Parts: sequence; structure tokens; C-alpha cells
Amino acid sequence: MHFAVIARIVGILLMIFSGTMLIPAVIALLTGDGAASAFLTAFVLCFGSGGIVWLFVRRARSELNIRDGFLVVSLFWTVLGCFGSLPFLLADGLNLPLSDAVFESISGLTTTGATVITGLDELPVSILFYRQFLQWLGGIGIIVIAVAILPILGIGGMQLYRAETPGPVKDSKLTPRITGTAKALFLIYLYLTIACTVAYWLAGMSGFDALCHAFSTVAIGGFSTHDASLGFFDNPMILLIASVFMLLAGINFGVHFFAWRSRRFYHYLRDSETRFYLLAVSVACAIIVGYLAYTKTYSVQESVLLGVFHTISIATTTGFAAADFAVWPAFVPVMLILLSFMGGCGGSTAGGMKVVRVMLITKQGIRELKQLIHPHAIIPLKVGNKRVDAKTVSAVWSFFAVYMFSFLLILLALMASNLDYTTAFSATSATLNNLGPGLGDVSAHYGDVSQAAKWVLCYAMLLGRLEIFTLLVLFTPAFWKH
Repeated sequence: MHFAVIARIVGILLMIFSGTMLIPAVIALLTGDGAASAFLTAFVLCFGSGGIVWLFVRRARSELNIRDGFLVVSLFWTVLGCFGSLPFLLADGLNLPLSDAVFESISGLTTTGATVITGLDELPVSILFYRQFLQWLGGIGIIVIAVAILPILGIGGMQLYRAETPGPVKDSKLTPRITGTAKALFLIYLYLTIACTVAYWLAGMSGFDALCHAFSTVAIGGFSTHDASLGFFDNPMILLIASVFMLLAGINFGVHFFAWRSRRFYHYLRDSETRFYLLAVSVACAIIVGYLAYTKTYSVQESVLLGVFHTISIATTTGFAAADFAVWPAFVPVMLILLSFMGGCGGSTAGGMKVVRVMLITKQGIRELKQLIHPHAIIPLKVGNKRVDAKTVSAVWSFFAVYMFSFLLILLALMASNLDYTTAFSATSATLNNLGPGLGDVSAHYGDVSQAAKWVLCYAMLLGRLEIFTLLVLFTPAFWKH
């Protein structure tokens, strides 16, 4: 383990991250909302801490190995989650305890979208912007953005990218160099954000709201500048725009890259994970819309609009709301929460287990059924035209088992903190899947949850964002052995 090099990287990234507090500080100064001192103080503390760490190990040089990569990624999200909470702690009027401030920061960076803050409509503009900006940074993965910068500083980035990128697509690269890959991902992310901002603005949002909601839409985060989320605008066109961009953000950004580079739409249809994702979301939309109309919860037109919007919002783990879906017939919210376990495609900004894993598990189940009927047949497992090796299938099943085991442990921990089963189940699902809204006592916000439960949920958000193994591997004795 190269601890000096790891400390140098964390110090540099902390100094880079401190720059994110200058933009809301400028907004606070221009609007006179009173939060400028909080952001400037947070900037000094964040930059100073990173600078001190870097100063002591600035001459450390060494190529990272994969274990170093896992440690840097885990430290990065944890440290940034803590330092990102400083503006929430220091801002006048919020009066958030440490657990709440860290919860809000980690929720933003992990694009979970669970909030402990109420009265968003009265908050300083700079604080609202900062919450949304945190999600935008976290959405693409700050590590993936940083690998475009680290090579310039003399640090190889491939190990970090492999530790951050999920599942079976870990070793695929869009361009020959990892720096080019990071830049390509960032450009696509930026173009989607700009397009979403313009679309929201044309649909009737103010420029500020359009930008802020574009941040959280493309990041699949779900934070809003209003307590009523997108329901505040009471505009069907805004819900349709949000649905389209949430759906796009849930697709593997590698597929976006190839489609954008070739200017051909068929890349989306040729990709088996994208087809499975669109099929699954379409079927879920049809079921939810049909059930809302059948139970006369809404008119047919409202059932279509709200059903499709909320299904896409929850399925992609965004968490936007236009109505209180927790009070809908019980079948609907439970199905939506379960749908979030699939999440979006691998290589997207979505949470959950990822479509590619669910698709492989489904294909494996179908293959086993066929094998029972034809026990002597050789039935290969394929994704597209490529045969999936046994090692990959085993890794997917291992991930699923550990994911479920982690879910149960977190659920029990929350119930031990005196949360009822419905609240604990939905809170665990919403944080581990990086979804945000839950049911029961956390359907609107997490402010009433105990401090102990909030720390557990912070861990769940990090666990979900880091794809389980990246964080859990740090707790194994073998990881620390030379």
C-alpha cells in the first residue's frame, strides 16, 4: 500500500473539490442571501486541509495498484462527504446537527436525493444551488472526472476508473487512453445537462430552476429547489421532459458515446442491456398506469402522465415526485420501490444493482429452466453475440448475494433504532439503491429519523454508490496484508 501517494491524491482532490464552494459563494454575494461567509469559510477549511495533507507528502511518487485504487475511491467519497457538509453546518438559519449535515452532503454526492431539510422554498439561493451542484458532480462520478486531471499531476488513473466503474463493464474503454475516456464521458454529461436546462426553461421554468433541476435530472439525483419537487410547477410538459432525460441518463454513457460519435441511433437498439432496460421500464409503466386507472386513483389521462413519470423516476433511482405516491394503493409504491433495485444501466448515473446484472441473472434463470428440460444440452449464456464466461456469472451472483445480505443487515439496524418495518424497509431500499424517497416516516423527508439511523443510512448510501465490494473489501484482513 502506497499510503503517502494515497494521502497526496486525497489532498489534491480536496483542494480541487474546495473550488465547488466558490460558485455558490459568488451567488450568495450577488444575491445577498447571507450565506457567503459559510461558503468562504468552508472553502478555506477544505482547501487548507487538503493543502496541509499535500504539503507533507508532495514528493511521493508511485504507480497505484488496484488495492490503492479501492482505498482512494472509498476515502474520496467519505472525505468529500464530510467536507461537503461544511456549508450546511456553517450556514445561518439551517441549524443542522453534524449527522444531518453529513447526511445531506453524502446524499447529494451519491445522487441519492434523500433530504433532511424542509422549507426548501425559503432557503438561500446559494444553498439550493450547492445542493443541486453536489448531485451534478456526484452523478458522473467525481473520480471519473478527476482521472482526466490526475495524469497531468503524474498519477495514473486507470486503477481509479476500474474501482469506480460498475460490474461486468469494468474493463471496457471508449478511447485508447483513460484520460480520453473521462473527457468523453464528461462531454456527453455536459451536453445532456445543457439540453435538459434549455428544455426545462422553454417549458416554463425560471433559468435558475431549469439549471438546478437539469443538474439533478441528468445526475439521476432527485434534489429539488422546492418541497413539492416537480409537482410545484404543475406543468405536464415539465414532467414529460424530466421523464425523457431521466430515461436517457439511465442508459450506459458508453452507448451514448458510440451513438453520438457515429450519429446513428441503432447503437441503442443493438445494445442488449439498453433493450432490456427500455423493455422493463415500458412493462412497469404499463402495469402502474393500468392499475392507477383501474383503481380510479386518477383519470386515465392523469394516470398515464403521473404513472409514467413516477415509474421512470423511481426505476432510474432519480426520486423526483409530482404527487405523494406513498398514499397510492399499496401495490403501486411497493412495486416502485422494488423496481429501484434494478436501477439503470451499468455505466450510467443511476443507482441500484444495475440492469446488466439483473439481465444476466434473468438469462441464467431461463438457461437453468431449459437445462432441466434438456439436461444433456450445452446451452451457452450470451449477451448480444458474446458468450458470458462462468467467472462473470459467478461474480454477478456473488454481488447479488452480498447486496441482499447488506440490505438485511441495514434493515435490522434501522429497526433496532425504533423505526417501523415499512419505514425501515423503504429507507434501506431508498438509500442502498441511491433512490431517495421512501415510505412511511421517510416519504417526505428524513428529518425525523434518529441520529443513529442517519449514520447507518449514510453508510448505506456510500455502500450503494461504491457498488458494495469497493467499500466492503476494505474490511477484509487480506486487503491490508502486504
